[in-house]
Amino acid sequence: MSTTSTTPAPLPVTDRPRPVAKRPGPAPRRRVRKDLLRSRVAAWSAVVAIGAFGLLPVYWLLATALSTPDATFQFPPKLIPTDLTLGNFTALAENDQLISYLVNSLIVASITAVLSVVVATYMGYSFSKFRYRGRKSLMHMVLASQMFPQALLLVTLYAVFSSFGMLNTYTALVLSFTTFTMPLCVWMLKGIFDTVPDALLEAASIDGASRWRTLHSVVAPLAAPGMIAAGLFAFVRGWNDFIFALTLADKEKQTLPPGLVSTYIGEFQTAWPQLMAASLVVSVPVIVAFMFLQRYLVGGMTAGSVKS
Repeated sequence: MSTTSTTPAPLPVTDRPRPVAKRPGPAPRRRVRKDLLRSRVAAWSAVVAIGAFGLLPVYWLLATALSTPDATFQFPPKLIPTDLTLGNFTALAENDQLISYLVNSLIVASITAVLSVVVATYMGYSFSKFRYRGRKSLMHMVLASQMFPQALLLVTLYAVFSSFGMLNTYTALVLSFTTFTMPLCVWMLKGIFDTVPDALLEAASIDGASRWRTLHSVVAPLAAPGMIAAGLFAFVRGWNDFIFALTLADKEKQTLPPGLVSTYIGEFQTAWPQLMAASLVVSVPVIVAFMFLQRYLVGGMTAGSVKS
């Protein structure tokens, strides 16, 4: 008599016992915490090193501005000056020519920013929302104008302004500054106008708005952050320009960069403390502009990066 052995049927998948996950013991937890702590320390060390690298020139500028002329040329130099003085800053108020340079810079940079934004708004809107013959060629020409060296443009502009009797005028400085600020403003605003839906323009047209009204009342408010960012860029470029202001204007119409050089840098001696103090003072308007407009700047720079 033979006996047959029966094997138990396999359990369903849902009824099989699941492996219990083992919790990490004390040693793995310590290892994870150490790795996390090391990564944080490395990240903060990199931030501190990069920040120190970027802020060291500013600190040295401030330290030199608060130092006396004898301490400036002391060797080895002191990282922390001991003989501090405010005489370098008080002397700036007595320099009427420096105030004239400051006024010239404010006038020229402000007009350059406004002119660049106005022209770039119309050009960028035209490139973005209209299709006509020669559009791509014009876009490439605007972009290619950034590839020419400024010194090469300076020779041509000097000859043109000289023939029209425009040398030593605000007009020559504003037009010359606009030549190298407008192309980037155009492409920046074109990218922002590309993000404006065409359905919004069609809705404005159905409501009876003309193309000018659509641009000024519908599109311009949406592109306001980008326009402010472009204007701030043009203002800073006009504020910091040296070679155009030095060549196209005389001492009466010169702006701050060449004015500071001619005032404090001589043939045999350079007044470094006074120059550093003046550099700090003249950077205040740009710093204030960035503080008040930084939210518009960030929004304008990123508005045209992604199409909706």
